[in-house]
Formats: sequence, structure tokens, C-alpha cells
Amino acid sequence: MKTLQEVIENAARQLHEADVFCGHGTDNVRDEAAWLACHALGLSPVDPVPNDPLTPEQEQCVDDWVKKRITTRRPTAYLTGTAWFAGMAFQVSEDVLVPRSPLAEMISEAFSPWLEPATIHHALDLCTGSGCIGIATAAALPHAQVDLADISPAALAIAKRNIQQHQLSERVQTHESDFFEGLPAKRYDLILTNPPYVPQQEADILPDEYMAEPGLGLASGDDGLDAACIILNRAADFLTADGHLVLEVGGSWERLQAALPEIPFMWLDFYHGGDGVLIIRRDELIAARGVLQAWQKERNGE
Repeated sequence: MKTLQEVIENAARQLHEADVFCGHGTDNVRDEAAWLACHALGLSPVDPVPNDPLTPEQEQCVDDWVKKRITTRRPTAYLTGTAWFAGMAFQVSEDVLVPRSPLAEMISEAFSPWLEPATIHHALDLCTGSGCIGIATAAALPHAQVDLADISPAALAIAKRNIQQHQLSERVQTHESDFFEGLPAKRYDLILTNPPYVPQQEADILPDEYMAEPGLGLASGDDGLDAACIILNRAADFLTADGHLVLEVGGSWERLQAALPEIPFMWLDFYHGGDGVLIIRRDELIAARGVLQAWQKERNGE
């Protein structure tokens, strides 16, 4: 009989030979194989992997899940119905993107040293999807009230289930909102957002695994900056006097910086990798309002 470690290594070889894409919670076939194997055996993928021998039935069960991953080309998170973010488990489906933002590191550190955690009383997770960013924020800041906003009712249904799963219903609320259009009349100390930021042409040629995700959460115009433009132009109206916007634009960050070189975006570095995340204060957004409005008009052909 093979040990679990041996079964995982064999599964990793199969995934490598099948050329599956890893980028939805893992970045290598070894971790992807471990995730599939642990799910098949009812183990948590975040706990140490035991090295006990498996029965033939258990080996077959793992092999079945690996074959399903290869043949469907769907992210493992969708196959299992669960993804991990900031050390927390979240329910996911094809109605939401698979959580994978570098913001997890920032949240896990309770936003220190970038922000003073005690000053964050009201936070907004805009374009929330599964709710992972806002829910993890609420867990990291037990004194804070957090709103989750998304245009998709199906995504909000998933987010509500995750709120209940983490027993945060008293501090976390959902709002169906087209960016800022459906929000309550309030201001936030912190707005966090991981909106669509992939240029349409790039979205059209992404690996098959991305095609299982909702296109609404990926593509954002010809240059990937349509959503960022809306958010940067409107965020100041929803921030407190000392509030901050944290905006993720991924690989589109160089285009954003080139388009708005006058604006003092602070681009964050992450120990565990990831880029394209900026932080900016409300007063800086207000000072840049003329530049931002001109950029928006130019983009709209006005």
C-alpha cells in the first residue's frame, strides 16, 4: 500500500503531465494534488499531511478526483466547493471568482503597518464576490462593521452563506450595488476592492480554468482599467476624512501608473508575493479629482 505522501506525488505527476493550470489557490501541481487528495479523504488541506498508508479504495478515490480535475479543467476550488483565504475556509461556486488576492497578507496582519487597526470602524468590500476579503477583514478587526457589495445577486448569495458560516451576521452586511450606486448613506474608514482588471483581449485567451469563472469578475475594458476609473473617481465620496482606499488592479498596475503619473499611489509589497495593490488617502483622491475626472472623460470619448 502507498502512503498518502506517495499518492500525492503520483497525483502531482499526473497533473503536470496533463498541463493543468495552477493559479486558483495554488501555484504548483504538488499543492494542487495535496488539496485534491485531502478533499478526497476528508482531511483539511491546511493541516499537516499524515503519512499513513492508504487502502486501495482510498487510493482510487484520490485518483478519481485527480482525473476529474484533469478532464474538466475546472479549478479545484469549484470541484470541492471550498477555497481558503487568509487562513479561513470559504464556500465558492462558479458564481464567484476563486479567492486568491494578495490582500490576504495585509488582512492577516490587521492592516499593520499600513494602517492603524484601531481607527477602522467601518469598512467596505466593494465587488465582494464570495465575501472573502470583507469577511476576513471582520475576523481580523473584531471591533469593525463591514459591508459587502456586489452587482451579482448570485455572488451575494454565496457571500451570505460565508457570513453565516463564520458567524459574523451581527457585523457584516451585504448590499446589491453597481459599484457605489446601491450602498447605504454612510462613509467608511476603509474601502477594499478587488474589481475586474483584466484587459478583454487577455481575458479571451486565459487558460481553461479561468473560463469557469464569471467573466463579470475578470474583464474590465480594453486596458483593464474601466472599473478602476469608476472607483477612483467615486471613492472619496464614501470615505471618512481620514479614510483610505485599497485598490487591487493586478497586472494592469503599470498602465494605471502611466495613465495617472501625477497621483501619489503607494504600491504595496507583499512578503508572500503578489503585486498591483495600491493604497491612497481620501485627501489625495480629492486633490486629484480634476485629473481623475479628465481621465474619465477621455476614456468616455468626451
